[in-house]
Amino acid sequence: MYKKILLAVDGSTHSERSADHAIMLASLVPESIVECIYVLDYSRAKSEVLHSTSSAQLESDRRKKLKNIEEKFKTSDIPYKVTMKHGDPGPMIVSYANDHGFDIVIVGSRGLNSLQEMVLGSVSHKVAKRVNCPVMIVK
Repeated sequence: MYKKILLAVDGSTHSERSADHAIMLASLVPESIVECIYVLDYSRAKSEVLHSTSSAQLESDRRKKLKNIEEKFKTSDIPYKVTMKHGDPGPMIVSYANDHGFDIVIVGSRGLNSLQEMVLGSVSHKVAKRVNCPVMIVK
């Protein structure tokens, strides 16, 4: 079954719903672990760095976006870890999933940047096309 689950998160309501599905799936297999990957888009990361006063504040601000998701995992007692990466979200999630042998990738159907999604294609679509394991897209 699905013991090693990759959950792509960005702090949006869609990624929160995806977390609910990851928790449900992980609860079915006692040895499962969920790894949440949060990819910092270079264009947004530059702006965040310029507007932050310190690296500690920057890390804190990024963690706040994931607070609701982490709280869901803590209250459901599902083992999880958070990995932060920098880059283009779609290719970075695909690369990370393929390099680390996940059993399934769970991603929301929409993220925080809807304009970029319309122009370049959705992250979920890129992941579904290129990852080497099953993908669950949550609406």
